[in-house]
Amino acid sequence: MATKKTNTFSSKPKASGGLFGIWLGLSAIVILLDQVSKITIERSFQYAELYPVTSFFNLTLAYNKGAAFSFLATEGGWQRYMFTAIGVVASLVITYLLKKHAAQKLFCWALALIMGGAIGNVIDRVMYGHVIDFLDFHYKDIYHFAAFNLADSAICLGAALFILDELRRVKK
Repeated sequence: MATKKTNTFSSKPKASGGLFGIWLGLSAIVILLDQVSKITIERSFQYAELYPVTSFFNLTLAYNKGAAFSFLATEGGWQRYMFTAIGVVASLVITYLLKKHAAQKLFCWALALIMGGAIGNVIDRVMYGHVIDFLDFHYKDIYHFAAFNLADSAICLGAALFILDELRRVKK
């Protein structure tokens, strides 16, 4: 009597497992683009140097020891460790959520962008003690929005997608 041979080492990944890798890959791309852009600006600019690109946008080199909009930047240094720890814990939680909900595309896009941005800024805090910012939007010389970077942009875009996903979920 012949038995059917089963292959326990299938080369075809589970659907959610394969998607999990895609979400981690998206985070890795965000980290790579963020770090390459920061290294390029760091090597090309002196601190606080401005390069006007348009009438409302400059490239610059700024350092942020705090959080968003330089919140807590003037504190004694403890904030570096606190924001690093928050970024690491958030990334671990997001990794768990990405694995658990890998098939939920919009939700995972949001989380992958947020995680990539968080890790990009954690790398800066660990390596330099501050986050490198370089995107400077302004209204004439009257008002300058706080300088930010690609990691911050990914976090904000991810947060917007997260809100959109929740609004869509509530409507169902």
